[in-house]
Amino acid sequence: MDRVEEMVEDDVFSSKSEFQRFAVEYLLSEIGEHDTEMVDFDEIRYELFASGPAANGIGDAELNEGFYENAARVRKYAVRGDIETAEEYIDTAYPVTDPRSLLLDDLLDAYR
Repeated sequence: MDRVEEMVEDDVFSSKSEFQRFAVEYLLSEIGEHDTEMVDFDEIRYELFASGPAANGIGDAELNEGFYENAARVRKYAVRGDIETAEEYIDTAYPVTDPRSLLLDDLLDAYR
């Protein structure tokens, strides 16, 4: 959540709720054919991920495949009520500053 607050302070997002809307739109757009409704979605996505793995030569397909597997595993732990293991898994899968970590934390919030 500290990283989300930093992004709000840096005016990447106007509020925490805007980040949550972005997170939901991002997940839906990555899972299937979803037309995003959020204003400036593509610009925000580019800004968040421009310095990430894709900028370092890792393609979207490779990046997303691993993310989907991690999201499924986090959800599986959460559904079983094992929130601590899900949190530990997120922490070992991604650095705290990685936007994918924030998205998985947001996913996990639904089960807390």
